[in-house]
Amino acid sequence: MTALELARRGARVVLACRSRERGEAAAFDLRQESGNNEVIFMALDLANLASVRAFATAFLSSEPRLDILIHNAGISSCGRTREAFNLLLRVNHIGPFLLTHLLLPCLKACAPSRVVVVASAAHCRGRLDFKRLDRPVVGWRQELRAYADTKLANVLFARELANQLEGTGITCYAAHPGPVNSELFLRHVPGWLRPLLRPLAWLVLRAPRGGAQTPLYCALQEGIEPLSGRYFANCHVEEVPPAARDDRAAHRLWEASKRLAGLGPGEDAEPDEDSQSEDSGAPSSLSTTHPEEPTVSQPYPSPQSSPDLSKMTHRIQAKVEPETQLS
Repeated sequence: MTALELARRGARVVLACRSRERGEAAAFDLRQESGNNEVIFMALDLANLASVRAFATAFLSSEPRLDILIHNAGISSCGRTREAFNLLLRVNHIGPFLLTHLLLPCLKACAPSRVVVVASAAHCRGRLDFKRLDRPVVGWRQELRAYADTKLANVLFARELANQLEGTGITCYAAHPGPVNSELFLRHVPGWLRPLLRPLAWLVLRAPRGGAQTPLYCALQEGIEPLSGRYFANCHVEEVPPAARDDRAAHRLWEASKRLAGLGPGEDAEPDEDSQSEDSGAPSSLSTTHPEEPTVSQPYPSPQSSPDLSKMTHRIQAKVEPETQLS
């Protein structure tokens, strides 16, 4: 739904998905529904750091712009997979951390630009143990705890990223979509229990369209740049508990994430001004299509409402990850 709204507003949208079959099918459906043919699929598996690097290389070589980066992929369980690392942390935080780092040159060249990290209210239950950060997770109780820990990592990442990028024209936000009726949790529930839980989910959980509104607000709303690094829910800034606004912990997580992402010393360097100016001057057909700034004027639009393209300043190119890692 996030990708659909961006496509309706005239964006070139790159869907970064693990499943080629489902990703290409989603891109086809979005092109049909939005009337925008510039919705494409590119392969990305956040659990595989080599895949993250391959995606970044392919994206940077083929796409001239990146105005909005939305980290929307995530898992809530390790399923049947048993890895030698914390799979929940890898998919929900380390993969997006590395991807953001690799795409920073393009985001800076297209500034003002934005990074949106889809987090969760579960961050309130998180507690990062830096001595056990990448330990494998086994058992559903550990998975529930590890999921909350990764959502705390999302909030701290947005906070530290905003500090690191202050003055660059890139702003960053953590966005809570609310409790959404999706596959994120039900896909790991035993088959016999799903028929009992699905009706309850329809009654108490938010539809995906509603869940997309806060990430869209953070991606498009004018005037929220001074709130870079903050946590949003229901299209408003919300205060977070002390653990989620601990700048020392945020910086420590940043350093630990660089190590776990395999970033070498040379990769920490900022692009020099000459290369940035060359990038920003690169010709692009996307930069002058629409003459006004993109914005979300109605946080919860009715299904019948049409996108207001008159509110767009330029054609945005956005990368959106699907809400779950697809099989």
